[in-house]
Amino acid sequence: MKKYTFTEKKDTRSGFGAGLSELGKTNENVVALCADLTGSLKMDAFAKDYPERFFQVGIAEANMIGIAAGLTIGGKIPFTGTFANFSTGRVYDQIRQSVAYSGKNVKICASHAGLTLGEDGATHQILEDLGLMKMLPGMVVINPCDYNQTKAATIAIADYEGPVYLRFGRPTVPNFTEANQKFEIGKAVMLNEGKDVTIFATGHLVWKAIEAGEQLATFGIDAEIINIHTIKPLDIHAVLASAKKTRCVVTAEEHQMNGGLGDSVAQLLSRELATPLEMVAVHDSFGESGTPDQLMTKYGLDAVNIVEAVKRVLKRK
Repeated sequence: MKKYTFTEKKDTRSGFGAGLSELGKTNENVVALCADLTGSLKMDAFAKDYPERFFQVGIAEANMIGIAAGLTIGGKIPFTGTFANFSTGRVYDQIRQSVAYSGKNVKICASHAGLTLGEDGATHQILEDLGLMKMLPGMVVINPCDYNQTKAATIAIADYEGPVYLRFGRPTVPNFTEANQKFEIGKAVMLNEGKDVTIFATGHLVWKAIEAGEQLATFGIDAEIINIHTIKPLDIHAVLASAKKTRCVVTAEEHQMNGGLGDSVAQLLSRELATPLEMVAVHDSFGESGTPDQLMTKYGLDAVNIVEAVKRVLKRK
C-alpha cells in the first residue's frame, strides 16, 4: 500500500475561495455571485479585490441563477456560490430551464454538502445533490477530495465551456494531493495500484478509502484505490480497466446510495462487465444534527465500513 501523508487539514471551501481569487487575476471574464453567504463560501477575497465583478444577490438563489445565465450571454463566466442544499434543491427548476436546457456556461459552486455540515442538521445536509445534477443533460459534476484538488478544479472549470456543478464542504480534511496539480475533468486519479479489490471513492471519502487501504494491507488484502473526482462524465476506461483486473468493486461517497457515484458505477458495470459491487453510502435516510465525525460514523461513512464492504465483496468474487 502506497503511503500517503499530510502536513495539515484544510477545508475544501477554502480551496474554492483560493481558486476563485486566482481566476480573478488571470481571467477578466470570471464574475462571482453569492446568495448572502460570502464568508461561508470563502468568496471574500474575490469580492474585495474585484468589486466590479462580484454580485451579492441576497437570499434569492433562484434570481442568482437567472442573473448568472444572463451574464453568460455577454461572454462572462459566472461562478455562483451558496450552500449545496440551496444551490440545487431550492433552485432546480431555474438550473434545469435557464442553465442546463439552454447550455449556459454557468459554474454552480456549492459548499456545505453532505453530512459533514454537522450541527446544522438534516434540513441543510443535502445528500441528493450529485444525483439531481448528474441527471441534467450536459451538466458536468465534480466532487474533489481536498483543498488542493478543489482549488485546481475551480481554476480548471473556468476553461470548460458549459454548465458545471462543483461540490465541496465545510470541515477540515487531510490536504494530501499535490499543490500545483493539473486538474483534468473526467479523468480519475490512481492512488494505489492493487490486485484484490477496487475502491472507487469521491470527495471526503477519498481519505477514508486510503485509511481503509492501509488497514486492509495488514490483512494481506491489496486494494486498488481510485479517486473519482468527476462523477459526470465518469472515467469509463478507468472503472472498467480496474474492475477487469480486480473483479470486485467497492464505492464510497458522502451521498445517498441512490443517484450517486455507486449508482453510476453499477450502471456501467451492469452494461459492460458484470462485477460484484458493494456501496458505502447513506441508505435512504436524511441526516441529523451532530459533529461531522459522529455523523460519518453513525451513517457508516468511514474507513471501518469501507473495510467491511471490501470483506463482503471479496466473498462474492
